[in-house]
Amino acid sequence: MPIAPDVRLADGVKIFHPELVNLYGCTINSQTKIGAFVEIQKNATVGARCKISSHSFICEGVTIEDEVFIGHGVMFTNDPFPRATNDDGSLQTDADWQPIATLVKHRASIGSNATILAGVTIGEAALVGAGAVVTRNVPDFAIVAGVPARIVGDVRRRRTDDAR
Repeated sequence: MPIAPDVRLADGVKIFHPELVNLYGCTINSQTKIGAFVEIQKNATVGARCKISSHSFICEGVTIEDEVFIGHGVMFTNDPFPRATNDDGSLQTDADWQPIATLVKHRASIGSNATILAGVTIGEAALVGAGAVVTRNVPDFAIVAGVPARIVGDVRRRRTDDAR
């Protein structure tokens, strides 16, 4: 069951190793590329012309807009207080919690091994450095890095500096 029948794949989606992914109940828009060992859960959406690199995990409640880059091993979370059981010791079910939505805006890039905590918005064209742990919203065009992620620059300035 690498790609479940309820997955909505738009035209031109490229899944390089369909036998090595786990996709169910999600939507993947046109011309997006998905690497091996990626899991995308139900009620997650990936926009058009995105690149989802290998070993990444996109959980329920995550929305990724168009033209976003997700590096290798990026992890999203959807519960700020995860538990296996309820207070009475019974196993939790879907009825016992609600996933917290996370949004990655148009043209953002997330570096390898970054962790994105539940409820965060990553702004348009923002850049998250490799290994960062994003605990707060990232403004449009910001460059963030570190644990926890902090603003270290602006992609618009970086592009201008590189042109010199």
